[in-house]
Amino acid sequence: MPTPPPNSAEARDVLFHLHSQTNAQAHAERGPLIMERGEGIHVFDSHGRKYVEAMAGLWCTSLGFSHARLKRAAAEAYDRFGFYHTFNHKTPAATIDLAERLVAMGPIPEAQAYFATSGSEATETMVKLAWVYHAVRGKPTKRKVISRDRGFHGSTIVAASMCGLPRMHREFGLPLPGFLHTLCPDPYRGPQPGEDISAFVARLADSLEAMILEEGADTIAAFIAEPINAGGGIIVPPAGYFPAIEAVLRRHDILVLGDEVVCGFGRTGEMWGATTTGMTPDMIAMAKGISSSYFPISAVLLSKPIQDALARMNEGGEIFGHGFTNSGHPVGVAVALETLAVYREMDVVAHTQRMGARLRAGLDAIAARSGIVGQVRGAGLMIGVELVADPATKTAFDPALKAGARFDAAALANGLVIRPMGDTIGLCPPLIIDEAGIDEILSLFDRTLAEVERDLPKSRLAAE
Repeated sequence: MPTPPPNSAEARDVLFHLHSQTNAQAHAERGPLIMERGEGIHVFDSHGRKYVEAMAGLWCTSLGFSHARLKRAAAEAYDRFGFYHTFNHKTPAATIDLAERLVAMGPIPEAQAYFATSGSEATETMVKLAWVYHAVRGKPTKRKVISRDRGFHGSTIVAASMCGLPRMHREFGLPLPGFLHTLCPDPYRGPQPGEDISAFVARLADSLEAMILEEGADTIAAFIAEPINAGGGIIVPPAGYFPAIEAVLRRHDILVLGDEVVCGFGRTGEMWGATTTGMTPDMIAMAKGISSSYFPISAVLLSKPIQDALARMNEGGEIFGHGFTNSGHPVGVAVALETLAVYREMDVVAHTQRMGARLRAGLDAIAARSGIVGQVRGAGLMIGVELVADPATKTAFDPALKAGARFDAAALANGLVIRPMGDTIGLCPPLIIDEAGIDEILSLFDRTLAEVERDLPKSRLAAE
């Protein structure tokens, strides 16, 4: 891609704008792809080119890019109340309605809802509440947090420390002390030779317990996990994984924190990823799909024991020392309430199951014709396709070939937006997608895969 011409929007972007999750040097050379508008599952760039947005933006725009009801809900909310807060016993009226609705639909009995504005804030809130829970119970040394390799939990300091992705740590000297990482439950690459899935699950549980015993159970507060790893490659844990892991955690009085930021609100073919995977969390964090990202809002659902601990911590009359200016923002909660209403009316779980089955069947058929697809995996409308040099042996491509990046570039040229995670191609389209939209994705994916397979060098095996 040529260097952006002087004084163009592209050149001004390079000069004035630092991008998230982007290589700055490469960006200076190639410039941005400027998107100007959206319509349903499609987005349009500044040259009028149309793309199928098969990642719902950043796993988030569940109801597409121009939903009239969400825009109207925001406009009407702004007419009533541009801002109010939830500090010092005050609250916007609509915030109460959203809290009640989330508790009613959530997977945690007798929960309360706490509001924030991002997934990172929500996952960090869970950590702080876990610290309070243990301190009130006379266990103030229980501070460490265990997460998993290839997990993603956000970009702020604690949230990034919980990530199991080296790119989230390298520049910043992270993770912080006390943030530990255990094995990823990847049933494709995780099992050792001759190890069946049940033995693999048992080894993961044993490895976790060994870590706990080595660190000291009296030092560990919580374990955090996405029901399905999203940014780490769409890793669906094997059956029995969470029950086995949670048995270890309960034995050592360690809280289970569920990161539903991507998986929640129907994405996995159930309302909650925890239901899909058999996870039983003490708290869950949610964002993205709560408002289809039409407004930055997130929430935490906390169980009754956590609530009781907070009450005891402040029984002397002190205030709860945590909060964000925009927690429970009246416009955000109005958009979220309308989003949840749309989910109910479209029967989002059943719709996602149908569309997910169609997408998965089509990808399986494409994979069967290809010589470079190792595995198609996922749940609902959250699917990963892992590209490999040799499907029979699961041999990976030489990283220098950048097979995933090649696919990304070719897909974009074909009008398809995907997410490469190494050599795994992620698909996470808006949940409003219909059969025609699924078929459009499949056609563009098939064309792109054929081009990439044709253009890869003949010597494409991973280095010994």
